[in-house]
Amino acid sequence: MATASYHHGNLRQALLEHGVALARAGGPDAVVLHDVQRLAGVSNSAAYRHYADRQALLAAVRNYSLTHLGDAMLTGKAYIEFALAEPGLFRAAFAPAGPHPADETVDPDRHPFQILSGCADDLVATGVLTASRRDGLDEAAWAAVHGLSTLFLDGLLMAADAERKEQISDRLLDLIAEGVR
Repeated sequence: MATASYHHGNLRQALLEHGVALARAGGPDAVVLHDVQRLAGVSNSAAYRHYADRQALLAAVRNYSLTHLGDAMLTGKAYIEFALAEPGLFRAAFAPAGPHPADETVDPDRHPFQILSGCADDLVATGVLTASRRDGLDEAAWAAVHGLSTLFLDGLLMAADAERKEQISDRLLDLIAEGVR
C-alpha cells in the first residue's frame, strides 16, 4: 500500500524508514528499492538519487540495525533478546555486505562488537581478567551469543519455547562468565 506522494522533508530518511520496516517484517531479503520507493510514493529516479541500488539501501538498513542492536546491548543477554524481539532487523544487521560494507559507518560507540570489546577492556582494567587472557575474548564471546541467537532464529533451537530459550541463554552466559573468572 503506497503512502501519499512524497513532497516535503528528508526523502533519504523516509526511504530508509520504509527499508527498515520491510527488514523488520521480512529480514534483508524483503528490502527492495522498488518497494521502498512505492511506499514513499516517489518515482524510481527520485529514490535512486538517494540510494544507487538495492545494496546501497541494504547497507543503510544494516547500519540502522547494527546501531539499534548496539543501543540495546547492556549485556550478552540483551544481544540475544534483541535477536528474538527483532529477528528481521537482526538478520539485516548481519546480511552480506556486498559492495557497500555497513560496519565502516556505524559509530564505534554504538557498534555491537566495539561495545563488547570495550567491556573486555574494562575487565582487564579492573583486574577481573588478566591481560594475557584478553586476546580473543571479545571474538569468542561474540561468536557464542551470535551463534546462539542464530540457532534460536534459524537453526535447530527454533522450536524451543521462550522459557527454554531463556534457560539456554543463561547457561551460555554463565559459561562465558566462568571462563572470564
